[in-house]
Amino acid sequence: MKIKLLVLAALLMQGVAQASISQPNIVVIYTDDLGIGDVSAYNMGKLNTPSIDSIANQGLKFTNGYATAATCTPSRFSLLTGQYPWRKGAEILAGDAPLLISPKQQTLPKVLKKAGYTTAVIGKWHLGLGNGSIDWNEKNTLGPNEVGFDYSYIMAATNDRVPNVYVKNGDVVNLDPKDPLYVSYKKNFAGEPTGLDNPELMTTQTFSNGHYHSVNNGVSRIGYQKGGKSAQWIDEEMSDLFLDEAQRFVSKNKAKPFFLFYTLHQPHVPRIPNQRFVGKSGQGPRGDAILEADWAVGEFLKTLEQQGLTDNTLVIFSSDNGPVLDDGYNDQAVTKLGNHTPWGIYRGGKYSLFDAGSHIPFLVSWPGTIKPGISDKLFSQHDLLASLAALTNQSITASDSQNHIDTLLGKPGSARKGLVIEGIKGRTAYRQGDWMFIPAYWGPETLEKEQVETGACSCYQLYDLSTDPGQRNNLASKYPQKTAAMNKAYTAIIESH
Repeated sequence: MKIKLLVLAALLMQGVAQASISQPNIVVIYTDDLGIGDVSAYNMGKLNTPSIDSIANQGLKFTNGYATAATCTPSRFSLLTGQYPWRKGAEILAGDAPLLISPKQQTLPKVLKKAGYTTAVIGKWHLGLGNGSIDWNEKNTLGPNEVGFDYSYIMAATNDRVPNVYVKNGDVVNLDPKDPLYVSYKKNFAGEPTGLDNPELMTTQTFSNGHYHSVNNGVSRIGYQKGGKSAQWIDEEMSDLFLDEAQRFVSKNKAKPFFLFYTLHQPHVPRIPNQRFVGKSGQGPRGDAILEADWAVGEFLKTLEQQGLTDNTLVIFSSDNGPVLDDGYNDQAVTKLGNHTPWGIYRGGKYSLFDAGSHIPFLVSWPGTIKPGISDKLFSQHDLLASLAALTNQSITASDSQNHIDTLLGKPGSARKGLVIEGIKGRTAYRQGDWMFIPAYWGPETLEKEQVETGACSCYQLYDLSTDPGQRNNLASKYPQKTAAMNKAYTAIIESH
């Protein structure tokens, strides 16, 4: 009898283990403006990111991981919805923009909630809030919680845009009702100082272009705000605050499967790391902010280990788009760069149709399930919806997202064949296999202030990435039939749905 009970107990424990493996915790760690060369696991730059590298060391390093866009709002929209951003007309949003994702829309957190997951987003959001006329002094009922997240602790937009406040489950954190918060992207409030008119207030960092409106914490931002002083964030504390929230969520929800979208703000401008990291990189605030992000990733991974969750947690690390140096502030990103190459071996960067705009670091780990190694297969962030739905045995409605769970887990199987990527102003390009096709676009070839190539040209562009990853040799005229075939395949996707 005792032996039978032991056998039964063993079978039950095996069943529990199998159930947990079929429903791992899922964490997406999403950085902001981090280039593939900024992660030392790729051996392309000069910064050292040991904590981020540890994900690659115990899992998969993708050499062909992509965001769908070279800017933040569009790529975040795609990751959460599985839809190409250009179908929605998604662009970089203002801080008071309405919610971009429809509450009726299929989303990754909604799919995982159906599978029994507790869901959370912590960090940068930048997908809009409210319906276009938001009252920051009342609870907002159109935000992350309405598109599938059980818990949300976010910055309202992005760190260079007002309002400079955190929003927890729809409520502005630490807002004093006696000092209401007002926001405008049209005109300033009477008597409120700006970086342009009151440069003496910019005691933390000064603007190089465009960021000269309301001042908070010694930094001028985009847009105007008035009041809400007790709710205004302190940039140097942001990383620690988001980390603490992420750790708390994990500890609180460790008893059942959870999905955490942990969205770091680094190294987006303004780059103002905690004093602990100032001067540590030798590359100025941008490099220091990346080291701060790496430390936060390490501390978060320690939390998973301390809670006994490492072996049953699928960790996905990536970036919303490629790198940019001068993006609006005088922070020595250009002058202190040295021989570091944030874009790695690729051409372009944030905003660009060239590869560095959306060809980003993409690392995946799940100890005991994913074998350590390198994957050269093409994988796009918007395939996470279909792939994770398959992993958790959930059905989804038709979308641009494709199920490539085998690719994600490093197993044999077919990978994505083609991918449309987006640059600024809704311009798109097409990768198929090792070939990249860029249609003809009229406009500036370089963004003057940011000094980033846009990829625009009045001619067709065709590149063989297998031999020319830096996209220096345009083969469109040499291979007209291939160019025509790529254009046809690209057009078919653009005109579909």
